[in-house]
Amino acid sequence: MDELTEIAFQIILHAGNGRSSAMEAIQEAKEGNFEKADNLMKEAGEELAIAHGYHSRLLQKEASGKSAPVNVILIHAQDHLMTAITVKDLALEFVELYKNK
Repeated sequence: MDELTEIAFQIILHAGNGRSSAMEAIQEAKEGNFEKADNLMKEAGEELAIAHGYHSRLLQKEASGKSAPVNVILIHAQDHLMTAITVKDLALEFVELYKNK
C-alpha cells in the first residue's frame, strides 16, 4: 500500500471514530447522561484532531510542491472528514439543547 492510500485510510478511520463518538454523545444527552455525552464529545474532538493532522500533512506536502495524485480513496477520506466535522459541530448543539431542556 502506498503512503497516500495509508494516510487516506487513517483519515477515514479517525474521522469515522470521531463521527461515531459525536452521534453517541447525542444519544447520551437525550437520555440525560450529560457527563457521558461530554466525554464522548471530547473523544470525538480527539479523533478528529488526529484525522485532521493526517490531512494537514497532505496539505503541507502539496504546499511545498510535492503534489500527490488524487484518487478515489483520498476523495472518500476527505468526504468522511468533512462530514464528521459537521456531525461533531451539530452534536455540540444537540447536547447543549438537551442540557437546557
